[in-house]
Amino acid sequence: MKIIDNINSLLGDDLKESLHPRAKVQIAASCFSIFAFEALKEELSQIESLEFIFTAPTFVPNEVTDKFMKERREFFIPKANRERSLYGSEFEIQLRNKLTQRAIARECAAWIRTKATFRSNKTKSQMQQFACVQGPEQEVAYMPLHGFTAVDLGYQSGDAVSNIVNRFDETASTSTYLNLFEQIWNNPENLQDVTAAICEHIESVYQENSPERIYFLMLYNIFSDFLDDIDEDVLPNDRTGYQDTHVWNKLYNFQHDAAIGIINKLETYNGCILADSVGLGKTFTALAVVKYYELRNKSVLVLCPKKLADNWLNYNSNLTTNIFAKDRFNYDVLCHTDLSRTSGDSFGLPLNRVNWGNYDLIVIDESHNFRNNEALKEHETRYQKLMNKVIREGVKTKVLMLSATPVNNRFNDLRNQLALAYEGDSEILSKKLRTGKTVEEIFRSAQAVFNQWSKLPPEARTARAILEGLDFDFFELLDSVTIARSRKHIQTFYDTSEIGQFPERRKPLSFHSPLTARTDVMSFNEIFAQLSLLKLAVYAPISYILPSRLRKYEELYDTQIEGGKSTFRQVDRERSLQALMTTNLLKRLESSVEAFRITLQKLHNKHTSTLSRINAFSADDAQNSGNAASISDWTDTLLDLDDDDDEIPGFDTDETSDNENGNNGTSNSEPSNDEIGGKVKIKLADMDLPSWKHELEVDLEVINALMESMAKVTTQDDAKLQHLKQLIINKIDNPINAGNKKVLIFTAFADTANYLYDNLADHLLTTKGLHTGRVTGKDAPTSTLKRNYDFQSLLTLFSPRAKEKALVLPNEPAELDLLIGTDCISEGQNLQDCDYLVNYDIHWNPVRIIQRFGRIDRIGSINTTIQLVNYWPDISLDEYINLKERVENRMVIADVTATGDDNVLTAKSSEISYRKEQLQRLQDEVIELEDLKTGVSITDLGLNDFRMDLLNYVKTNGDLTNVPNGMHAVVPAQPQMGLCPGIIFALRNLNHAVNINQQNRLHPYYIIYIANNREVIANHTEVKSLLDLVRASCKGQAEPLHAICRLFNQQTDEGRNMQSCSDLLSVAIRSMIDVKEDKDLDSLFSSGKTTALVNTIAGLDDFELIAFLVIQDGSS
Repeated sequence: MKIIDNINSLLGDDLKESLHPRAKVQIAASCFSIFAFEALKEELSQIESLEFIFTAPTFVPNEVTDKFMKERREFFIPKANRERSLYGSEFEIQLRNKLTQRAIARECAAWIRTKATFRSNKTKSQMQQFACVQGPEQEVAYMPLHGFTAVDLGYQSGDAVSNIVNRFDETASTSTYLNLFEQIWNNPENLQDVTAAICEHIESVYQENSPERIYFLMLYNIFSDFLDDIDEDVLPNDRTGYQDTHVWNKLYNFQHDAAIGIINKLETYNGCILADSVGLGKTFTALAVVKYYELRNKSVLVLCPKKLADNWLNYNSNLTTNIFAKDRFNYDVLCHTDLSRTSGDSFGLPLNRVNWGNYDLIVIDESHNFRNNEALKEHETRYQKLMNKVIREGVKTKVLMLSATPVNNRFNDLRNQLALAYEGDSEILSKKLRTGKTVEEIFRSAQAVFNQWSKLPPEARTARAILEGLDFDFFELLDSVTIARSRKHIQTFYDTSEIGQFPERRKPLSFHSPLTARTDVMSFNEIFAQLSLLKLAVYAPISYILPSRLRKYEELYDTQIEGGKSTFRQVDRERSLQALMTTNLLKRLESSVEAFRITLQKLHNKHTSTLSRINAFSADDAQNSGNAASISDWTDTLLDLDDDDDEIPGFDTDETSDNENGNNGTSNSEPSNDEIGGKVKIKLADMDLPSWKHELEVDLEVINALMESMAKVTTQDDAKLQHLKQLIINKIDNPINAGNKKVLIFTAFADTANYLYDNLADHLLTTKGLHTGRVTGKDAPTSTLKRNYDFQSLLTLFSPRAKEKALVLPNEPAELDLLIGTDCISEGQNLQDCDYLVNYDIHWNPVRIIQRFGRIDRIGSINTTIQLVNYWPDISLDEYINLKERVENRMVIADVTATGDDNVLTAKSSEISYRKEQLQRLQDEVIELEDLKTGVSITDLGLNDFRMDLLNYVKTNGDLTNVPNGMHAVVPAQPQMGLCPGIIFALRNLNHAVNINQQNRLHPYYIIYIANNREVIANHTEVKSLLDLVRASCKGQAEPLHAICRLFNQQTDEGRNMQSCSDLLSVAIRSMIDVKEDKDLDSLFSSGKTTALVNTIAGLDDFELIAFLVIQDGSS
């Protein structure tokens, strides 16, 4: 007997001496590895035969085949590991990383077919493990033999404390083992032949793989934790029938992915933000989710801005314009401002009886309006009402938030919205995340990174710069609770052949029209100079209270903020209102002469009315009525104002009319001769009336002068109006898409929309025979058609294809070719039949311009090209920006609305340069929402699409537990997509403690893309873009691309010479070491913990190759 310790003497070397030509080899072991065959290939090729027994069930059918995937993974792992050892055990990683296993597998399979027979123990009985070699001259036995792998042969190190094998060559011993093997081998009750299965499995290593197979193999490994954690409770239940609904079948493929992902996130984390870019159909995606929950008998509330309510109401009503009428939606619709109201009706619901706490799901449209949760004394803000009355109270409420701009200039915007999902208790979410920090810590760190980034010079303030500063935890949080894709992502990485593409955007047309050509009318700059003189003291009565009487008003109306750390005074609210009104004057001047005139007239009336009251009070005997007479300020009019409203109650609208949407508000009419309207009562006897009267008279003089000048401008003198008329005629006569005469005109104000309709509709009908429509959201829609149509019907007549007119208005032959609208249709509407959009006024927020254009700039448009037209004031952009900055900075206050909700005036000094840059770009191009530098874009960072891909694949095809690692597929290079010749490697880090500066979101898995010239195209921190490339090039490619595979096989001698690929793998590992060293150095000079000198990567031996994708140049 000889003892082989596999240190000083190796089993493999001893076998080489024992394996003589024509020898018969018999092995009983737990596993077989092709790398053991490779080590003994020369000797094994000369033997007569090999008989191999798997001592435990291997490559035999499972007894249980109908269990849930996760259960199979748990209970059959040992068997799976034995089968996977065929392609190399966990300790033969170094050999597998040489990339030669394909060639080895081919040779091993050919050898097995001629020399070897495999049988497996099919019982639960244990068998001893040993090996026998019968040669012409001697017999040798080895035992114990755990497996037939390179580790057992002593050529690779394993994790066993010792690996000692006894060698017997005495006849008595060898005969015992030979007889034992023959006895077992010839017992059909215990063994089953698995040779064919072995060959089939080995063939899977050397056969050509389809790109799709490799894509899913990568995903299966990377997202194994997701599959382990998933269960039926957090996935859409197919038995609800949601896939048979009309709305589900209206969705595009990328919307299906989003809807399934949203349901998964709602069930797992209780909340989700859908932040897809403009034009990608967030409303339809949300409706599909709503229908799913309705089918589960859940109560749903849609909470939206007033201007978008009609769109949501259309889909839950039994109307001909509801294309989803068959789905019988039953959700409630309320407005953001309804949270501040306690009486009256809103769309038929009495607000004093709404059971806010009884909703299972709440969909918040434009959820960024709830990004501020500042608490105020004696006043429950909309955010607090939403949190306390809807989310926390009553049944458990899931929250789906819709916003194209969930983050503005701080990550707290996102945190506050997400807090709605976890009821304000961040621990609830923190426990569910795979993060090392709490939610609060994650956002604090992210905000610190943002603060540093915002201080960078503009050219360095890029999206990549901030993303490189954010760590794993932030991306994990974002990935868990958001879905955000850009149009560029959808176009590049989804099959849009059935949908169609986005239309080509023409360069925007920019026109700078003067007010008029008349010389006796003030110019823009002259009007601006006059507006700067206005104090609008009529909106600030509290500022004129006598000092001796001021204290009682401060006690009544000032509020504590930040937990009592500071005070927000009523006088501050009034200054905010003055700022808002001044800003609105300027906006309305930019919009149209008519809107400006109407506003001036209302201002004139308000001033004269207030002066009359002052005069009446002064003329009266103070002893009789003075103490009783009072006035009130107007700050409470802002309580019902949405953050992005342009129309301001009591200023832009008729003070005696109802709020927007007619039935959605109470009257704003003046309550008595002594009140202007409002809750803050001020006794005239407590005021410095002479000072206030003087300021009112000064303002009135300015207003009268402006009114006199504007009265001279007739419609014929209105330069912008006349230019627009001619522009429309030219477009109709020279369409940019054959036969398309449609034009969509946007304005911020209903008064301007009415003015344009009055001056364009009849002219267009008379001269061109084309019909015009007008929608403002404030009054009934109007058109030149004889019949009266509601809001949705009018939009359907303007965009018949997108709105399915043939279905909803089959008996109406007419169409509208010109539509004039306010921002009540700037979101949530599909109007892509139109190819020509005019901004008659430039909104101060560039986001709004992009949202408007998104009505026609939508995927699936029938138009080849689309045109954006912008009208600008007849001054330089610098003057324009400076003027706005001057107006806003005159009265910048901490919180304009004083409700705890977000500022209506959003511009701060740090944003002015951003705004100028974006408005400058908008003169020359149409920019993407995510490219706006006014905020932080979170689009295209989530990994949800890949998880859903994997889940659907596993449901259909089963799991990939037995698929060997190290396989590859070949795809052609596509430089236009970013696929240049090279290799994308997917690796697993064997040292789980190493995650390079918390930068790798997939740790312990790593993906890296190396070009053939050894340049790193994308490193392991660029996870999303790399997976996108793999997905785009592989998904749907269910068969190998044989022509391109032949080129690769020729270059590598059928996989025998993989040195060039192996070299690229070494470069990939080296690049990650370089990145870690760079990050370590950075961490030494930044706040927080340093990663230097700890958790290092030694090199290739620290990684296992999962799979790789070869991007082959077809010309090679």
